[in-house]
Amino acid sequence: MNDMPETNNDADPATPIYEARLWRDDGWTARVIKNEDDDGWAVEMIKDGETEPALVGPWTMGRDKKNPKPLDTSAFNTLVKTASEVLRRHEQQLHALLHKSITVSTASGNINVLLDIVPDEDDPYAVLRACEEYGDTIAEVRVAPTFKLTRASAEAWIESGYRKPGRS
Repeated sequence: MNDMPETNNDADPATPIYEARLWRDDGWTARVIKNEDDDGWAVEMIKDGETEPALVGPWTMGRDKKNPKPLDTSAFNTLVKTASEVLRRHEQQLHALLHKSITVSTASGNINVLLDIVPDEDDPYAVLRACEEYGDTIAEVRVAPTFKLTRASAEAWIESGYRKPGRS
């Protein structure tokens, strides 16, 4: 028997599954799927609660050169580690896009100017904040999510007495 039966995926997601083409454990599901681009196989890794896979990659053929190699503990652990790293890098990249900061030297000391973008679907905005060296907030204003935080824009905001910057 070469083809494995499909598993009921509606089962409790906390229940581990260890099958040749489907493993679920530790908050992850690995599913071996037919590669639509060629005659081979692929594996997708889905984190519990997510609808899209965090990772999709090629999967090894089995000895019969027709069916996929079965999943096993070692392969699953490697896939979890790789998928977790992909998610971590994505989160770091997203954080870098949404949170920017510049330090400006002034006569009264360094001021950290931070821009935090809130990507709300209905009403996206950003918060521009000035903080003293030790973290106390000096000023805070809501700005357009397209506001560009540069050294010049930060200095201009400080020099204006922290008045709300115009659209940029």
